[in-house]
Amino acid sequence: MDETYDVPAIKAVSGKPEGGQGRRGLLKCMVWAGTGVLWTVSGGVPQSRLIAMAEAATPGAAASAAGELSFIQISDSHIGFANPPNTDTPGTLREAIGLVTRQKADAAFMLHTGDVSQLSKPAQFDTAEQIIREAGLDVHYVPGEHDVLVDDGRAFFERFTPGAAKGWYSWDQQGVHFVALNNVQDFKAGGLGNLGAEQLAWLQKDLVERSASQPIVVLAHVPLWTVSQEWGWGTDDGAQALTLLRRFGSVTVLNGHIHQVMQKVEGSVAFHTARSTAFPQPAPGTAPSPGPIKDVPAGRLRSMLGVTRVSRVQGQSGLAIIDTPLGA
Repeated sequence: MDETYDVPAIKAVSGKPEGGQGRRGLLKCMVWAGTGVLWTVSGGVPQSRLIAMAEAATPGAAASAAGELSFIQISDSHIGFANPPNTDTPGTLREAIGLVTRQKADAAFMLHTGDVSQLSKPAQFDTAEQIIREAGLDVHYVPGEHDVLVDDGRAFFERFTPGAAKGWYSWDQQGVHFVALNNVQDFKAGGLGNLGAEQLAWLQKDLVERSASQPIVVLAHVPLWTVSQEWGWGTDDGAQALTLLRRFGSVTVLNGHIHQVMQKVEGSVAFHTARSTAFPQPAPGTAPSPGPIKDVPAGRLRSMLGVTRVSRVQGQSGLAIIDTPLGA
C-alpha cells in the first residue's frame, strides 16, 4: 500500500513527532528537524533510519555489516554564503565531514546532491573540494542551481563530473544501479526544476535493458516529486522520469535543494530529501517564501544541519527517519 504524508502535518523536534493530520486526513510527507539518516539496502530494498544521538552513545553504531554496500550523502554546502544564520559555511561543512569520517565505517563513496557553491566561483569550488577531500572517500556529484550560474556550469562539470559534460551519468556498484541527473539547467528563481527531452531520452536508454529486480538509486538536486508548486520545489517533467522508473521493484530518489528532511513513498519509489550543511529553510506554508531561516536561536544552527548514510544490511526492513545534529 502506498504511503502519503502531508507537509505541515508531522514535524519533529529532538526526534519526537508532533502535530495532527493534514487537510484530507492524510499525511503527504514527513518533515523532520533531524539531520542524519542511516540508509541500508537490504535484499535490494533501500531503507533508512536516523542516527540520532546513537553515534555519541555508541560509536560505530551506524556501521554496516561486513561486505554490504554503504555510502554517504551530503548536500547544499553553499560555500561562499556568509549571511545569517551562517557566516561560516566552510566551518559547518568541515564539521559535517568530521561527522562523516566518524560514521563512515566501510562506506564505499559519498554523494553530494548539489549547491556545492553559492555563486559558482572557482575559489568556492576549491574550498569545498579541499574540505570534502578530508573524508577520504570517492565523491559523486550532481549540480545545484548555484553551481551553474557561470558559463552554463562548465567549470562545475569539468571539475566534479568529468566525462559527463552535461551533468548526468550512471554507474553500478555491488548490484545497485546509480543514476545521477541534472534538473537545474536554465533554472529560474522560484521555478521548478527541469530534466529536458534529451536527458529523459538518455535515462530511458540507460534503464531499458535493466532487470526490474535491480535496485535503483537516483540522485538529483531538486526533488523529482512536487513538494511545493508555489515555491518551485519540484521538477516539472519529473513525472516522465518516474514513469520510466516505476517498473523497478526498488527505487530510491535522493535530493537536496530544500534543506530539510522530507520523505514520501509511492509504490516501489521512496523519495528522500537531505538537510543542508549550510543553513535551514522553512517548511512550505510556514513562511512567505523559501530562503535561509535567519532568526535561528543561538546554539541551534548545528541541530538543523547534517549528513546522510546509506548501508546495505540484511534482515532489516521499513523506512524510518531519526535525528542527528552536527553539534550540541
